[in-house]
Amino acid sequence: MRVSAEFSKYASHYGTYNIIQNQVATKLLSHVQGEPKKILDLGCGSGALCKSITWEYSAFKGLDFAAGMLELHPKSNLIEAVHGDFNDIALFDTLQKEGYDYLLSASALQWAEDLEMVFANIKRLNTPIALAIFTADTFKTLNATASLEPLLRTKEALYELQKKYFDVEFEVVTYKLEFESTRDMFRYIKQSGVSASRKALDYKATKRLMQEYPLNYLEFEVAFIYSR
Repeated sequence: MRVSAEFSKYASHYGTYNIIQNQVATKLLSHVQGEPKKILDLGCGSGALCKSITWEYSAFKGLDFAAGMLELHPKSNLIEAVHGDFNDIALFDTLQKEGYDYLLSASALQWAEDLEMVFANIKRLNTPIALAIFTADTFKTLNATASLEPLLRTKEALYELQKKYFDVEFEVVTYKLEFESTRDMFRYIKQSGVSASRKALDYKATKRLMQEYPLNYLEFEVAFIYSR
């Protein structure tokens, strides 16, 4: 396992709530080997990966279970954005029949109900992969300040799990996102989707957390899993 002490610094006034996800998508694509022609994106969202691809391809299929996100995804005669849930094992039977040159997934698989099942079925597709998965140290200081258990898996758990199914590179990258105020920070948490709509604190506890949070930034930790 390789850990990169790499920090990215951004200002909240950019007016977007997917800054980190876009940076993750760009880094993930930098690990894609060659210029695959038939591409599958699991948990495609509004299309961060699709929008960032710079090479020519013959087919791109994005799958997501959120209809609102699929409406925002780019579409063309080469790009298909369709409903699909990677928690549904039957989905992988269809994907195996279709066949793909490369499988991508950015900022989505951390929400898998059974990640081992997903990994096992990705392996069954027998295609190169590039995956980016947020880890338990995302919002590390915030969770510690609020005495909340992390929602996500640790990087150590992810490392051990992926070793069972893949012979790949495993890299952990840490980002931080700076804010001008704690109010901006908590607005970001609410609107970005990175907390999976978690509502673990009541109003009083949230107000106390805003007062006690010791940093002017949020931490993000992402595990990159990619074919050699």
